[in-house]
Amino acid sequence: MKKMKRRDFVSFLGKASLGMIVAPAFLSSCGNSTTPILSKVLSIEELKRLKAFPLENLLPSDKDDLLLTKGLDYHTVIKWNEKISDSDTFGFNNDFTCFIPLDKNNPKDGLLWVNHEYINRLYVSDFNYRDFENPKEHLTRAQVDKEMYNVGGSIVRIKEENGVWKVVQNDPNNRRITAKTPIQFNWDTPIKGKTEAIGTLANCSGGITPWNTFLTCEENYDSFYGETYYDEDNNSKKIPSHYYNWEDFYDHPTEHYGWVVEVNPKDGSAQKHIALGRFAHECCTLYELEDKRVVAYTGDDKNNEHLYKFVGSKPGSLKEGTLYVADTVNGAWLALDWGNQPKLQQRFKNQTEVLIRAREAAKILGATPLNRPEDIEIDPISGNIFISLTNNKPKHDFHGSILKIEETAGKFNALTFKVSTYKAGGKENGFSCPDNLAFDMAGNLWMTSDMSGNAMNREDKPYMPYKNNSLFVIPRYGKDKGKVIRVASAPKDAELTGPWFSPDGNTLFLSVQHPGEQTVDVNNPTSTWPFDGDNIPKPAVVAITGDLIEKMNHLNKIEVLHD
Repeated sequence: MKKMKRRDFVSFLGKASLGMIVAPAFLSSCGNSTTPILSKVLSIEELKRLKAFPLENLLPSDKDDLLLTKGLDYHTVIKWNEKISDSDTFGFNNDFTCFIPLDKNNPKDGLLWVNHEYINRLYVSDFNYRDFENPKEHLTRAQVDKEMYNVGGSIVRIKEENGVWKVVQNDPNNRRITAKTPIQFNWDTPIKGKTEAIGTLANCSGGITPWNTFLTCEENYDSFYGETYYDEDNNSKKIPSHYYNWEDFYDHPTEHYGWVVEVNPKDGSAQKHIALGRFAHECCTLYELEDKRVVAYTGDDKNNEHLYKFVGSKPGSLKEGTLYVADTVNGAWLALDWGNQPKLQQRFKNQTEVLIRAREAAKILGATPLNRPEDIEIDPISGNIFISLTNNKPKHDFHGSILKIEETAGKFNALTFKVSTYKAGGKENGFSCPDNLAFDMAGNLWMTSDMSGNAMNREDKPYMPYKNNSLFVIPRYGKDKGKVIRVASAPKDAELTGPWFSPDGNTLFLSVQHPGEQTVDVNNPTSTWPFDGDNIPKPAVVAITGDLIEKMNHLNKIEVLHD
């Protein structure tokens, strides 16, 4: 990058917003991390103050609290079961977050989308399977109805006043999308005889579109309505859910789940995008080409599954186009195109079957099995693609890694690429099991970890040195460039998910998901965070602010731009 002399740079600050300086075109239009807009131009005095501010590595902790490094503070924006309107409450186990300002010139007032991935029956439906020899015989429809309400997603209007983000109660935009909300299929052929699904569930991570709608991804759908498997002779067999058993009360086809869902924040209408394939979608990260066609990256979060890319053939469409799967050994994108792949024609009847059974189709074409591809982000500086590979314990990959893909000639619709490991988990880099990623306005990479609750802080597991799940940052510039630095530690049993920066870069929205998940007795929870007095652990979305957020978003890039 060409440097700019300090005198010229200061002059430039007076002519352009800071967001314009640091935000490349694709990030400001549809980036998965934030949509930068002008907040303020930092003075030389403010820059000096931030430059002097140290970046301190937080030690691993097993304390039941949300701990933050020096220069960061947090407050709770909303937590489980709080009212968002007279008729709706905030759902359980919040994951992905995404903020869109109502007015593009005001970064402090907008709509927050939050995923609700799954439930803890102890709290949501007052059902403890440990109390029964045959638990499913005792589960009631009323309990399942409570569970269905608490997954999906929430849209809430939030405002920042005097440094604190608060929900605007009863705002007309506040609404819930649940496992009972009718959702259309964006496809010309019915799916299992239907043109719409009932509800969305297992909502893990997501994304944002160039036209400012939310994307929410259905991940472990098989826990709710089971899965359909096929033998060598193409005979199907339905395997019931091993976990929630909702199919005992509602006869919804499992093929109606496992999709990327688009939600319109203006009216709550939604559609499931069949062209993006069906599997355990962790996220969906979009890039808009110059001709307005869209490229979408998405991963299948399961051991030995695959990385996918959809390339649209019409402007603004997530329906017309081709779905590809990655062969990372040969650096090639393989088209899941029934019309042009004889191998797929031998197994499937049509393109709809290929998309419903994308995992099978990917393996037939020789896609590379990966170690749980989770979140995917586009580097705003280089344009490279970063993918979290969380772990693959059967293959003795306990700590995971971050994969980097460089598309040929930097073209996102290229059919070839180079692949390398950006960072490996383990003792050398001080983190384990990378999950969600987010680039800030200066191109620093933020990362959360996803060590399972039943493996953390146990002497007989390889995760003991890392203690609780954490939030990390990898600075792009300065003396700490490339280091993995822990800046937050989660409460007991929890993971930190869904990092998303406010448009001015001064707030990091973050979910604290499933604190106290290992609780077996509601009277003796393993966590009581967020400490609101009722002794119940509650998932919540927090807003992280402070000098460190400002420094990472504004100063580091500036240091490179002047001598």
